[in-house]
Amino acid sequence: MTILAPDSLPDPAVTPDRPESQWQLIWARFRKHRLAVISLWVLAAMYVIAIFAGFFAPFASSSTSADHAFQPPQVPNFSISDGFYVYATTGSTDIETLQRVFTEDRDTKIHLGFFVQGDEYKLLGFIPADVHLFGPTEAGDRWYPLGADKSGSDLYSKIIYGGQISLSIGLVGVAISLVLGLLLGGISGYFGGWIDNIVQRVIEFIMSIPTLPLWLGLAAAIPPRWGPVQTYLMITVILSLFGWTSLARVIRGRFLQTRDEDYVLAARLDGVSTGRIISRHMLPSFLSHIIATVSLAVPAMILAETALSFLGLGLRAPAVSWGVLLQESQSVQAVAAAPWMLLPGLAVVLAVVAFNFVGDGLRDSADPYGN
Repeated sequence: MTILAPDSLPDPAVTPDRPESQWQLIWARFRKHRLAVISLWVLAAMYVIAIFAGFFAPFASSSTSADHAFQPPQVPNFSISDGFYVYATTGSTDIETLQRVFTEDRDTKIHLGFFVQGDEYKLLGFIPADVHLFGPTEAGDRWYPLGADKSGSDLYSKIIYGGQISLSIGLVGVAISLVLGLLLGGISGYFGGWIDNIVQRVIEFIMSIPTLPLWLGLAAAIPPRWGPVQTYLMITVILSLFGWTSLARVIRGRFLQTRDEDYVLAARLDGVSTGRIISRHMLPSFLSHIIATVSLAVPAMILAETALSFLGLGLRAPAVSWGVLLQESQSVQAVAAAPWMLLPGLAVVLAVVAFNFVGDGLRDSADPYGN
């Protein structure tokens, strides 16, 4: 008979660790994907800046100055006595080249600071505020960190405000597509038979229509008198109604593959409801496929909205989105005279690449057969 020492006896106050849930396992594996984690932080920063656009943007999106049309970017200077500052500029048109030329007034300094008062805005859409993260310390002064557009508006501020529409339209559109894809694809794959035939014929009909001409036609049908909010909602609906078909095909194929598995049959014989079988047994088995499809759909929605607005058939001014901003850089003359007008395209590229990296990381983390 073996007698255990008191120190070796189990502590009754200590309970064994509970098994980790599926989401905890996914998150633990996701954190090892460094590029995906960095991209997730980039996306989080972009969405925070877009939500609090009025605070992070030095000027309101409607703030213009005709004297500073196509003002080049201004790099701040620093001195111990004056802090950060830029010189005031005076714009004129060159008679020979007809291009805008700006000269600095070395005698006039525009002082810059943090948490300064400026244009009024509504934080979160309903809280009046006028404090900006950084900008000119004196009211009426102008500073263009990324240059100005043809109306003299600060391009940096407009890119921030444009992210509110361009980033949200991807999430809202994919959310609608995800609901339609899961619902119709799940019904089609789980029940099969005549229901499957009808749903698949509808999907094939929608997928047979050329996407771009269809978007152009429906976007052109939007009445010009509609405001920015109504146009935004309609563009989101248009992109969603024709973006769910690929997800529904993936869901249907996975349902057909797993509906006859032993664990699904055991759940049926045990009297488990259909909804619980689908949500608790079938969907988690191919979660990685859903994540991969959704992660690719979000940047596709962003690119679709940008393309429609760039062609002038989506959102229109005074609405501000990255596509609307890129529309002003269509001509070669505008790009040659003001190449900074292409910077909204850099924001689109950054968001799309970050979404793709995050999607790859989530897909690999959710794959039950991955290493």
